[in-house]
Amino acid sequence: MAVGIYFTPSMSPAQYDKVVEKLSQAGLGAPKGRTYHSAFLEGDKVAVFDVWDSKEDFEGFGQTLMPVLREVGIESPEPQIAEIHNIITG
Repeated sequence: MAVGIYFTPSMSPAQYDKVVEKLSQAGLGAPKGRTYHSAFLEGDKVAVFDVWDSKEDFEGFGQTLMPVLREVGIESPEPQIAEIHNIITG
């Protein structure tokens, strides 16, 4: 079951860019199971919304993501996770 993952604003744009850079350098810029990624500003902080094929795929990626977030100085709150009911593109 596909899930939507929402991370509330928790990082500066510079921190977000550093995380993306480190993940790309590690060959994890497009992890297995993530079908959509968006990062957007809420005030001066970046929030993230992803769509994953399954909660298990997301949790597997978290094993890599969490150490990178800590390295960059981000204390990430628990994400909101919800089953996707429908996706419309285009």
